[in-house]
Order: sequence, then C-alpha cells, then structure tokens
Amino acid sequence: MSNEQNQITPAGLQELKREVEATKEQRPTLIKALQHARSLGDLSENAEYSSAKRDLRHLESRLRFLNKKIQYAEVVASPVSTNKVKLGHFVTVEFLDDADQVTYQIVGQQEVDLKQAKISLSSPLGKALLNHRVDDVISIKAPAGDYQVKIIDIKNKG
Repeated sequence: MSNEQNQITPAGLQELKREVEATKEQRPTLIKALQHARSLGDLSENAEYSSAKRDLRHLESRLRFLNKKIQYAEVVASPVSTNKVKLGHFVTVEFLDDADQVTYQIVGQQEVDLKQAKISLSSPLGKALLNHRVDDVISIKAPAGDYQVKIIDIKNKG
C-alpha cells in the first residue's frame, strides 16, 4: 500500500472517529438482541440467534476496520499556501473538451465521496493535479480515455 493511500485530512480523521463512536453506541443493543435470542432455547434452529450473532460480528468487524484506518492514517494538515495543489485543497478545473467547470477537494483514499466532489489524491485526476498551479493545463490518463483540464482556482476552503 502506498503512502498516499494512508494520507488523510484532519476533517477526514475526525469523521472516522465519529463513525467509530457511532458504531460503538450500537453494540449494547446488538448484545441485548443476542442475549434475548439465546434465551429462546435451541440455538441450532434459532434464526433470530444466528442473525443477532451475525449482526454483532459485523459490527465488531467494522470497528476493527475503522480502527486500522485510524491507526495507519497519516494526517496531513491543509497547507497554508495555495500556489500549488496539495491534499485538502479545493481545486476548480475546467474540462477542455466541453468547458465544464467543477470544484473538487483533494482528499485521502478514506475520504472519497463523489457526491460531495471529494476525489482521492491517488485517482487519475487527483494524482495529475498535485503540485500544479493555477492556469496549468494537465493531461490526464484515465481508464475511460485521456482528457485535459485547466486549473482555474485553488483554495483552502470550499
């Protein structure tokens, strides 16, 4: 796993920690459901017991996964300077094939959310934008085909 995939913004780390806490809050309910299902008798033919046990295992697995993400995360603070694209920056690009302009935030792999226009620094576009400046025209090699973008603006906040 490359170092880029472990990088995360401070906001991304806080979101992971919030998810851990929210997941932990579900544990007592699932344990009670398992205890109730166990009290129903024969465990070999008890679908409610099997389901409750599976749900608790899934929760514990999710907690381990999230804790590993936090453990191996390298928090990278947003740079003060906006003269070059870095992790955490909001970058407005113009797609030269159709003049469409979109603003993306460059984030770590764990934070990707295309609905919120958060793209990974290891994605083809994110990787190509890193360390470039406003007015740079960049060629991106993507699985669906090559294209060019021009950097219109770089900001610390959206």
